[in-house]
Amino acid sequence: MTIEQEPFVRYHEEKKVDSFAVWLNKEEREMLEQAKIILEQPKDSTALKQLAWIGSKLLGSSQTSYILGTVFKNKRKNKRMGIVEFE
Repeated sequence: MTIEQEPFVRYHEEKKVDSFAVWLNKEEREMLEQAKIILEQPKDSTALKQLAWIGSKLLGSSQTSYILGTVFKNKRKNKRMGIVEFE
């Protein structure tokens, strides 16, 4: 009595990790290399994880929200007043 199972299918465990490929152009690679120096982290994957965490914290902070709100408010006012000094 044999059990029919398909190859390469997980039957007894749930997927525990998530991964994806990232393709970087020359400028993005240079930015990552600079960030790795600042973070003192030689591994690309760990540096990307740390940068994502830092970015998430930064975007969620009240200071960033205030700054972005001010910039967008100024942009709306400038557009309404016909000021086109900034693009």
